[in-house]
Amino acid sequence: MASYLDFEAYFNGSWMPYSKIMISPDDRGFMLSDAVFDVGRTFNGVPFRWEDHVDRLFRSLKYIDLDPGLSQDQIVELGYESVERNRTYLDEVPDFIISCFVTRGLGVESIRDAGPHKICVNLKPISCATFARFFEHGAHGIIARTRSYPVESMDPKLKHYSRLNFVLADIEVSNIDPTASPILLDTNGNVTEGNAFNIFTVTDGKIKTPKGDNILQGVTRQVVMELADAMGNPVVEADLQPYDLYTADEVFFTRTTPRIIPVSRIDNRPVGDRFPGVITEQLLAAHSDLVGLDIVDQIRTHAS
Repeated sequence: MASYLDFEAYFNGSWMPYSKIMISPDDRGFMLSDAVFDVGRTFNGVPFRWEDHVDRLFRSLKYIDLDPGLSQDQIVELGYESVERNRTYLDEVPDFIISCFVTRGLGVESIRDAGPHKICVNLKPISCATFARFFEHGAHGIIARTRSYPVESMDPKLKHYSRLNFVLADIEVSNIDPTASPILLDTNGNVTEGNAFNIFTVTDGKIKTPKGDNILQGVTRQVVMELADAMGNPVVEADLQPYDLYTADEVFFTRTTPRIIPVSRIDNRPVGDRFPGVITEQLLAAHSDLVGLDIVDQIRTHAS
């Protein structure tokens, strides 16, 4: 079985095995989380909406005033090139995760002396084993006491590495249910997002998701909203509270690898009376048609 450590990756102008990429412990990305990143995936070895991920990466870079030294088109092409350089591994892995990160480099004492920046584009196999159980039994969500960063302190549209609140929420939830995923609220008690996913509810056939001003606006979230619109059931962005999760007919998460995750329990309360829910199934089918493979079947088949 191939190890992703052997995959070719781009790092600061050169291609090398991923295992050879080294970041100094004094790098600002490590010391201060002065770095941004984005993550996409392939379907049948073809990058899916990679341009959208790179567009979000460049919005994050602009927000923190960090020049990656490459154009947006160049980083898009590096993603495609990384897939071509590693295509032979598709005989052993189901599909690829594509990642790009940019750090400001050395210069902990002063941002004015920081640099040179570090940039990496790399691949990993998608992790089917992580998600297969969600399609058999559903995901469990637990609403954590740990809150999302206030928008006044950190704009959630920025995809950054300052994620200790996610770590704390994960620790908190794992102590209650090791199989559960944390759901965070904002300081006003509104549902925001999970530690790696966006959240949707379905009640009386209407699909809702938290407003885009207090969450990371996921690319998969956007794809699902487009699919729902095409189905004639447009998603409503709204303030949601725990009540709305507890009383929903369906709840599902969206994230890059599994795309749409049906949820069976929230705070140990069963969700709805059918698993997976009708609309969740319809969206999974529509997304599978969009990418040319059965998403659930791929996860199940390669889970081992």
